Amino acid sequence: MSAQQRSALFIDGANLYAATKALGFDIDYRRLLKEFQARDNLIRAFYYTAMVEDQEYSSIRPLIDWLDYNGYRVVTKPAKEFTDSAGRRKIKGNMDIELAIDALELAPRIDHMVLFSGDGDFRSLVEAMQRRGVRVTVVSTIQTQPAMIADDLRRQADEFIDLVHLIPRVGRDPGERGVRSQGDGPPRSPRELPRDVPERPARPNPGLETRYGIRQGDDAPEQ
Repeated sequence: MSAQQRSALFIDGANLYAATKALGFDIDYRRLLKEFQARDNLIRAFYYTAMVEDQEYSSIRPLIDWLDYNGYRVVTKPAKEFTDSAGRRKIKGNMDIELAIDALELAPRIDHMVLFSGDGDFRSLVEAMQRRGVRVTVVSTIQTQPAMIADDLRRQADEFIDLVHLIPRVGRDPGERGVRSQGDGPPRSPRELPRDVPERPARPNPGLETRYGIRQGDDAPEQ
């Protein structure tokens, strides 16, 4: 990996949570960001999750707020609640489409995609990114029974990283309490997030600037 290689993280929140829970550890998201900043020229880190909006309090809200102020682009949508045939309350929230669209739109601007998910539905996305010249690393685990990653997704990826090997570098100290204990210092405001690095040549796209905050050329004014 090289500092000149531009990368982006795409985190399937629900899938990563299930994997870390099965392995018995918690992610320190500040350490995770620093880990992949050290590996590549990291230009974006996305976190995807569905949320139940009618709940008075959501246990995931503190994490979402923390991520949003500390270098991640959080993408959410309302989860759908329904009752199955047995009368049990179920909640459904799939973010696959949102993640896939974002990845394909950023494909011309990155060299390396890091996907935190074991969902086999992403195999076609990984293949599509590879056709566009993007190397894809998938992060999940095979250390659980059953494995948390689909075999066809693992085979399609250019590289597979098992979460077990990341625990020493991105795991949270069990003694820490609260989301904001995941790093030093108070959360930053959105204006204090790192500015974008100069981008490789690409056709101007106002939609990218609006959605991702990416400047559309070297003559773009400083913000």
